[in-house]
Amino acid sequence: MIDLVTLGVTVFMGFFAIMNPIANTAVFTGLTAHQSSAEKRQTAIKALTAAFFIVAAFSLLGKGIFQLFGITLPALRLAGGILVFLVGFHMLQGSSSAMHSQSPSRDAEDISISPLAIPILAGPGTIATAMNYSAAASLLHILITISAFAVLCLLTLICFLYAQKLVDFLGKDGVNVITRIMGLLLTVIAMQMLIQGVHDARQLFTAAGAS
Repeated sequence: MIDLVTLGVTVFMGFFAIMNPIANTAVFTGLTAHQSSAEKRQTAIKALTAAFFIVAAFSLLGKGIFQLFGITLPALRLAGGILVFLVGFHMLQGSSSAMHSQSPSRDAEDISISPLAIPILAGPGTIATAMNYSAAASLLHILITISAFAVLCLLTLICFLYAQKLVDFLGKDGVNVITRIMGLLLTVIAMQMLIQGVHDARQLFTAAGAS
């Protein structure tokens, strides 16, 4: 039971760091500046619902995707570690990674799917993190991964609904500090993914050589 709680907290913190609700709230405020309160609420709900189903799909279909394309878990962990590291590195520099940002026209018909859901909320790093935690695990672990992301989506929704008040309260400096802290945490998570990936790859090749 304790191990499952620890896993749930670990997965949640991993998602929290890479999705960074505080920094994304500032992004949401800028993208929806021209919308009414009702439109902002609709955009927030639609974007987070889409992001949840995208991540949930990759969590559930991770093994099937691996088998279909002949991908090994060490390859995912190495690639995912690199992606997550790049996102964290850019956040440490006080900027957003190109993988989790986009500058669409303000006249775009619907920003809830792109760029909000993809790539800001459910970018490559978020998807890689979800698959890393669920690809080689049991159904229970997959459900924990999806549940942790669902809790984060609810938390992000609250931040979005009170976006302007939150940004005004924290100020630009506060958002920058939180972004850099999340960036540091992400780089550590990325290094752990890379270390695990190298370890698993060595075992994979050792087993293949022995056979």
